[in-house]
Formats: sequence, C-alpha cells, structure tokens
Amino acid sequence: MDLSLVDWSRAQFALTAMFHWVFVPLTLGLGLIMCIYATIHYRTGNEKWKRLTKFWLKLFGINFAVGVATGIILEFEFGTNWSNYSYFVGDIFGAPLAIEGIVAFFLEATFIGVLFFGWNRVSKGFHLASAWLTVGGATLSAWWILVANAWMQFPAGMDFNPETARNELTNFWEVALSPVAVNKFFHTVISSWTLGAAFVIGISCYFLLKKREQWFAVNSIKIAAIVGAVAILLSFWTGHTSAQKVAKHQPMKLAAMEGLYEGKKGTELVAFGILNPNKTVDNDEEAIYAKIAFPKMLSWIATYDVDAFVPGIKDLVYGNEEHGIVSIEERMVSGKNAQEALKTYRNAKKEGNVEAMETAKSDLQKDMKDFGYGFFKDAKEGIPPVGITFYAFRIMIILAGFFLVFFIAYWFFSRKEILVKNKFLQIIAIISIPLAYICSQMGWIVAEVGRQPWAIQDVLPVGASVSKIPTASVQLTFFVFLAVFSILLIAEVGIMIKSIKKGPSVDDGENY
Repeated sequence: MDLSLVDWSRAQFALTAMFHWVFVPLTLGLGLIMCIYATIHYRTGNEKWKRLTKFWLKLFGINFAVGVATGIILEFEFGTNWSNYSYFVGDIFGAPLAIEGIVAFFLEATFIGVLFFGWNRVSKGFHLASAWLTVGGATLSAWWILVANAWMQFPAGMDFNPETARNELTNFWEVALSPVAVNKFFHTVISSWTLGAAFVIGISCYFLLKKREQWFAVNSIKIAAIVGAVAILLSFWTGHTSAQKVAKHQPMKLAAMEGLYEGKKGTELVAFGILNPNKTVDNDEEAIYAKIAFPKMLSWIATYDVDAFVPGIKDLVYGNEEHGIVSIEERMVSGKNAQEALKTYRNAKKEGNVEAMETAKSDLQKDMKDFGYGFFKDAKEGIPPVGITFYAFRIMIILAGFFLVFFIAYWFFSRKEILVKNKFLQIIAIISIPLAYICSQMGWIVAEVGRQPWAIQDVLPVGASVSKIPTASVQLTFFVFLAVFSILLIAEVGIMIKSIKKGPSVDDGENY
C-alpha cells in the first residue's frame, strides 16, 4: 500500500472532521441555551427576553447553515476515499448514518423554518416547541453519528460473512445502545453545552466592554454560566466513565494518553509532564520528565481498584503472560491465519469442495478476532502517536478545570454586577471563546489519534481501508477542501462579527 496515499487520505478526513467540529458543538450548545431563553420568554411574556432570544437565534442560524455543508462532505468521503472500509463494514456503519439523514435531519430541517419565520405566524406555544424540536433534531443527529463513531471504537452486533467477505449487521441494538456509544453521546453533547455557554458569556462580555446592552448581557451570562457549570461537572463524570471504557476496550489508547510504557500495579495518574522524545518501546529511557502525578489514581480510574494492574505500551506490544496479555506478533500470526482461511474458503467454494469450505470456515471463526492484525508488517505499527495523544489529553483536562472555575466565577460576578465594571474580567471572557474550541478539538484528537492505526478497533487498520485512487487526486482535493473550508469559516466568522456588532435589533421585541 502506498503510504503517502494513506497519509493524505487520513489528513483530508482529519481536515474535514476538524472543520466540521468547529460548527457542531456551537450548534448543540448555543441551541440549548437559546431554547432556555425562549422558554423564559414564553413563561414571563417579557419582551426583553424575546429580543434576547432572537439575537442568539440569529447566531445559531448562521452557524447551523455552515455546519450542514461540512457534514455532508464528511459523509461522502467514506465512499470516495475509504471505499475498502465502506465495502467491508458498510452494512453496519451505514445504518446509523442513514437513520440520521432520514429521521434526525428531517426533524430539524422541518422545524427550523418555523423557528426562524414563525414569530408572527404561529402561536407562542408552537413556536417554542419548534425551537426545542429543532435543537432536539440536531442532538438526535449527533446521537446517530456518534453511534457510528463509537462502533468504530468498539465494534459490536456483527458477524463476518465469508461468502461476501464483509461484516454484516446481526443486532442493531447492540450497535445503537452499546455502552461506548451511550457514553460517547453524553460526553460529546454535554461538552458542547460547555462550549456554547463559553461563547454566550464571551459575546455578552463584549457588549459590556463596549458599554452596550447591559440588561441583555448580564441576563444572558446568568443563564449561560449555570448551563456551563452544570455541563462541565457532568462532563467530568462522563469523561471518567469514558476512561473506564477506554481501559477495557482500547488499552493501547489509555497507555498512549498517559505515556505509560511499562505497566504496573497501583499506576499513577500524570497530571502534567514532559515526554522524553527519545523514548521508544525498545529502550529503557525515562518516559516522562518533570512530572506531577497522583499516586495510584490511574488504577482507580480504570478499575476502581487502586492496586490494579494497568498495561503499558510494552506489555501490549510484546505481551505479558502474567496478566494474560497476548503480544501483537502472536495476534499478527492469528490474523494472517484468518486471512488465509478466508482465501481457502473462497477457493474451496469455487471448486465446490464443501468439506474444505467447512474446515476453512471453522479456522476463520477461530482467528477472526485478530483479523485486522494480519495486515500488520511490524508489531510496532500497533502503537499510536504517543506525543500528540499525551499532550492533547492534558490540554483538554487543564482547560476543562479552567472552565469549571470560569463558569462558577462568572455566575457569581454577574449576580453581583461586578462584570459590568471590570474590564479585565470582560476581556478574559472574550479570550475564553477560542479556549473552549481548543478544549473541544483536543477531546476529538485524543479519541481519534489515540486509536490509530485502527479504522475499526482490532478489525481493520487505516492502511487497509483506503480507496485505490491516485495519491495526486487526494492531494488536490485536500487543498481544494482546505481553501473552501477556510473561505466558509472566514465568511461565517465575518457574518457573526457583523451581527454581533449590530447587536439585538430594535424590532426584535415586537409582539407576535
């Protein structure tokens, strides 16, 4: 396989996904907060809340429109750049994406028109319902997309069919309701509420800095800070349960997150440290310099047992007989046996040799769990990029801790009206908007880079998933997408800034 083709295909997909994720969390987070504002207006009848709601709805709509465009391109790339992947598991992976398009997307598409243009045409109750249904549809879209992503991290509900050489769906609910999918959905959506809250507080503080719209800004902040504080606390819990799922189903990812090369009992949790760039799985150099660590905390997080053994990269690559860990080399042999059994089965079928088919099928089923390892040429291919995963995880956690303090402090300051006079706090809030985006992107980097080299965990590596197309074609479309997405992002930011500078319109408080 041409490694440059794999690298460029991976880079193009990462580019599209990261651009798409600029828009999605703001849609989910700002959508929820906007619905809360709309509900307060419905219950109080106060036209100031209607004016406030319409302003945030405008920003929600701008972001929503651009996010849809990038999401569509992302799904098409599975067919253009990852056709081997799509053939191998399309029956399973395609199901949640199809449901997302048919059910969730149509739900939000149906009611978003009522939300934007129904202010003077439908009842207040129906208009409020359209707001919640639009945001609910967007959240439901996230559910099905995250189900598909979680299945790639923890494949379930399938059987391999040697007749077609494809994995086929056998239990839809094992896919849709897998523990990894449920946890990933809640963690992702809740973290999006955090970003939405930081965005609202930052923009509101812009108005305070410009000495405009004080009532609007302070009341926007009060609600957003509560949403943000609750969301960040819940995201800590879902993040903890996510770490347990990773420890169970993706131990190599956990080892990379912690820069853990040598497994041990009572493993410490590294709060911060500097990785040794010369450290490899084959040498005895120190892995982390100048670290700050919590004794035995990683063992507790992973298993609720402070003395539990947590495997390191070396254990997972070379095996650990004491703890029942099979080496990657052994799994490579098993995987190659499975692939050879598949070839034998298909040849026997052509020859009409039923007995040989049954024997080959039995051999295939025995080794199928390691099928993906048969594509490896070296055991070290199973190690993800440790540096990126390690640092991205710590940036995410540090920023999450910052936002916990941030939301609690700004809720308190908004109630005491300290924010109205304190320019330093106003500027910090504005700066915190890009910090929220960085925190969100780091989470996805940990999730996706940490599971490399797998497209589907233990089933299909990325190198065996790409389409057989010219590398030059992927290179060309990479730069085309980079240009298009950059233009879209610049246009969206420009329109957002123009709308923010204009502020709430004077006619936004008119009656229905």
